Amino acid sequence: MFTGREKESEALQAVLKKKSGSVLVYGKRKIGKTTLILRTLKDDPNKTVYYECLKAPLQENIDGFVTALADAHVLPVKMGFGSFGDVFRYIDSLGQTLNIVIDEYPYLKQFAKSETVDSVFQSIIDRMVNIRLFIAGSHIGMMKDLLEEKNALYGRFSLVVRLGELDHKEAAAFYPDKTAYDKVAFYSVFGGSPFVCEQIDANKGLKENLVRTLLNPLSSIYSYAENLLVSDLAGSTNAERIFSAIGNGKKKYGEIENKLGLSNNGLLSKQLKNLLDMGMIAKVYPINKEDDNKKVSYELTDNLLRFWYTYVYRNKGALRMLGAEAFFDNRIAPTLTTFISHRFEDIARTYFSLRVKSGKESGILNIGTYYYDDAARKTNGEFDVVLQKRDGYDVYEVKYLSSPLSEKIMRAEEAQIRQIKGIPIARIGFISINGFENRPPDFVCIDGQALYD
Repeated sequence: MFTGREKESEALQAVLKKKSGSVLVYGKRKIGKTTLILRTLKDDPNKTVYYECLKAPLQENIDGFVTALADAHVLPVKMGFGSFGDVFRYIDSLGQTLNIVIDEYPYLKQFAKSETVDSVFQSIIDRMVNIRLFIAGSHIGMMKDLLEEKNALYGRFSLVVRLGELDHKEAAAFYPDKTAYDKVAFYSVFGGSPFVCEQIDANKGLKENLVRTLLNPLSSIYSYAENLLVSDLAGSTNAERIFSAIGNGKKKYGEIENKLGLSNNGLLSKQLKNLLDMGMIAKVYPINKEDDNKKVSYELTDNLLRFWYTYVYRNKGALRMLGAEAFFDNRIAPTLTTFISHRFEDIARTYFSLRVKSGKESGILNIGTYYYDDAARKTNGEFDVVLQKRDGYDVYEVKYLSSPLSEKIMRAEEAQIRQIKGIPIARIGFISINGFENRPPDFVCIDGQALYD
């Protein structure tokens, strides 16, 4: 199933209005890069040639590319070429407009000098007349390097697409008949990778899907979580330990450093920066404390990755001994609702972000969490979903409950919020996944269905 990606598809379609152009598409593995490109090119009247690079010497990749050109009848027969530059000069001279897709571009650099390969493709792009070149890759660090000023390919791409996960609404297309309560649960556990979502059995519940996929060492999703998500991090010896620390609640810099047993020598800072650059983790801070380093925390950006390192990574032995069903019942089920409720807060913030971007909300200056410190009452904490506006803050309490939210609970929450001094509160609202017993007019009430409308 292909869902979402409307803006990315429109941007790629715009490239097809010209006879030549160069596009860079990158993102982590199994996120849908190739599908997006080939689906966009599907209805284009010009020939498309797709080549996935090999982890092999450069000449072997040149020969493989020539074979793909011959198979697509761009070349009458396989011909001998000594460089990619020679191949592109020849096919460009044929006069026909071609769509050329070079997938997993970083593999070309494994047996050749990186700067040499980039220089060759810089020359190719500069001389193209009849070719639309699409370069794709999963090694985010190496792909981002192509955009640096020091790189030969800097400024050569007419379009750059960094493909991320599907949001909660887009992912729900894979299990459309689920309740909002279950949609949130599925997204909180499996995330928004199309590769993962396609393997969810929408006719089965969350436990059944987990037992046959993420808790099954023979499944491709288990392999994806165990290997593919960190396959580009081989040089970072602490990457998985950092993921595990964050997944198990150690989110502050000092907490992670202590958990890993690292000395205060800046090594962790470099490793976190690498993971931030790759988009594997995110730096999170309250919207009213952006300059306070003590309030910064780190979060895993991938829900599946977060679930894996929270429950499975350090417990593979127990999973093997207990079996998937008993492991779920004993090690996951007792805390799963809490795990999902924290992800529900992310979904709520995304909900408001999507509304702003679509023009359905206006006057919002920022969206995030809000840290409060009431010295008079000697209490502090954080509101999980806050909208910053010119006249103050809209504060939302987010409830992932199995039943409708009662007015009694809402009034109790309101009283606690009102007691905190020093916060210019404009409105108080509630987001309840299973709706409300009734909707008091002085509150903003948003139910789970609204998140998916």
